[in-house]
Amino acid sequence: MTHFVYKLIPPRPGFGPGDMSDDEVAIMSRHGAYWSELMSDGTAVIFGPVVDPAGNWGLGVVRADSEAEVRAISAADPAITSGLARVEILPMPVGIGRDDTAG
Repeated sequence: MTHFVYKLIPPRPGFGPGDMSDDEVAIMSRHGAYWSELMSDGTAVIFGPVVDPAGNWGLGVVRADSEAEVRAISAADPAITSGLARVEILPMPVGIGRDDTAG
């Protein structure tokens, strides 16, 4: 198993709280619930918004056997299926981390 970066690219640079329509808020709520499930089942390591001066984006780091598995994750992501955002998937050849559940 390896790690992949899932970079969620929103429709505009300032996208975030205060810059979303009601429909976008609903989509992002479903997106957050979807990623919470991925966290619960151990697929996602971390996810959340990144405030970047060049334009906000979302970060997810996932454990998967292949890029195809990560593409399948994106194929079910409400932010992608709705057409609201697009995704870039990047492999992490080496992922060094910490297991927060360990004592």
